[in-house]
Amino acid sequence: MYPCTFRKLPMVFEHGDGYYYIVWETTCASGTPLLEWWIDLDNEYEGSRHVIEPWYKQIDSNHHRYTAILGPAESFPRIHYKIRNYKLSTKQYTINRLKNDGSVQILVIADNQNEPTTFRSVLSSSRKMYAKRQKYPNLILHVGDSIQSINKLSDWQTQLFAPMEDSGGFQHTTPLIFVPGNHDHDKRRGLDNRNYYMDMYHGIYSTDDLGSKPVANGSYHQFYHSISLGSARIIVLDAECPSKEQSEFLVSELQSSAFKNAHFRIVAIHIPPYIEFWDPYTWEHKGEKHWGEHVRLEYDNLFRQHGVDLVISGHQHNYQRSTIPRNRNSTAADTITYAIVGGAGGGLDLERVEDWNMYNVTYLDHHYVALDIDKSELRWTAYNVASSIVDHFSIVR
Repeated sequence: MYPCTFRKLPMVFEHGDGYYYIVWETTCASGTPLLEWWIDLDNEYEGSRHVIEPWYKQIDSNHHRYTAILGPAESFPRIHYKIRNYKLSTKQYTINRLKNDGSVQILVIADNQNEPTTFRSVLSSSRKMYAKRQKYPNLILHVGDSIQSINKLSDWQTQLFAPMEDSGGFQHTTPLIFVPGNHDHDKRRGLDNRNYYMDMYHGIYSTDDLGSKPVANGSYHQFYHSISLGSARIIVLDAECPSKEQSEFLVSELQSSAFKNAHFRIVAIHIPPYIEFWDPYTWEHKGEKHWGEHVRLEYDNLFRQHGVDLVISGHQHNYQRSTIPRNRNSTAADTITYAIVGGAGGGLDLERVEDWNMYNVTYLDHHYVALDIDKSELRWTAYNVASSIVDHFSIVR
């Protein structure tokens, strides 16, 4: 019999308002593990330690998942945490929080599924780039398709958790914002849904919802949510599961004061409104050209009407960026940008299936993006695996 150990060390997800989700997994039901967290200010111990008992979910006899909500951490610059019980414990981790000046650095990736070796190269390149900057990201925005098959527990391990662990363990200290793709969440409403590691997003749209229990097995998981980060507001949408509820959420969010008052307004959705590269056969003969029509025909009209600055997507496995006038009557400064960042490892899409005559930049290789936002400027820089810049633009307010 193998000893009980961690199968997946903790991964941190951003909730906003000073709260974080912490998810980890063990090979056995490890008693009553506890998440302990505390803050410090200028490296001086501050206040008492908080102890949280996590939610527990047995996936199978060898996969035991735990989820805890950490917070509120208010505006303190450092949060430390560790997991402990009588059987096993982790080392202390420190979460990279937003700076007090409101600036935020975000690593943007998508579509690493099925190619863990390339994903490791992308992550390693990004770490070297940030090391040269002497400034590491506060967040990772993953725009979907982190694994190939929702049904395979091995894919979660080999295609997402292990490459991130092997490339320096970003996920322990850098919170993720997760955008569901067509490969990495179960779209069925059945009792045997396999949303193994992302189900904490269900029904938690605001801080007031954090006291709710985790979703019951069989509940349909809704991933759309929004978050304020410094001077930006980010809306996350589920491209795979359009619904009346999501449309109502989107309209409400676009009309909210949090969105209107943000200096930079961003939408993250896995399927882009405008796709140009795909497999020609499946595009024409398997109906895949219709997958994201609702994004273009319904959502994009709302993006343009309500002042969205940047739409970030994956799905198409290469890089494209278009900055165009918001509508026919827009001034030169009134633009919307569409960026496709599907190059974190998956096999590349090299064959053109459409031409929207709108993209300023096309790069047909693997890549990642550094998104830097401060009070008055948004800077977007795309890098290839060799850490060379392949695209850059900025928005100044």
